[in-house]
Amino acid sequence: MTKYPLEQLAEIKKKRLEEAERIFKEKKALLRKEEEKLATLEQERNRVEAHRVQKLQQLRETLDAGTTSDKVNDMKRYLKDVQEELKTKEMRVKTQQKSVDAAAAQVEAARKEMIKKELDVEKIRLHRTEWTKEEQKESERKEAIETDEIGTVMHSKQMRKRNL
Repeated sequence: MTKYPLEQLAEIKKKRLEEAERIFKEKKALLRKEEEKLATLEQERNRVEAHRVQKLQQLRETLDAGTTSDKVNDMKRYLKDVQEELKTKEMRVKTQQKSVDAAAAQVEAARKEMIKKELDVEKIRLHRTEWTKEEQKESERKEAIETDEIGTVMHSKQMRKRNL
């Protein structure tokens, strides 16, 4: 039986699939890291938000209790600083969310590329199967022709022996 003529192409396609799978795994790992970073930033933001709400409640209680305007002004300034910190944390969360979205898009692109490579490998595998069947049929046809020729030669010999 002859060697499969597209063997090198099959190997190339297989290596490309392995590379696509490796890239897909790397992109998924990167996405997980970005998501973890986002979760951490969201926790920080939520902590600052809770602190702001707590200080706002404290300011209301102080106002209800009636206190000096200096103390109220100090609390308002502090609250303003906390509000600025909250805005900063919120911006970091939004920026990180964009990074997560970009990483997710890369994962999706890598997944599509991997599927494409899997289809290429599958096409070659199917072609090889069909090629093997055709080679087997051709081999059987040649064998049948040889068997017929051998049978014809033997029959001719037997006829000659009888005629002698």
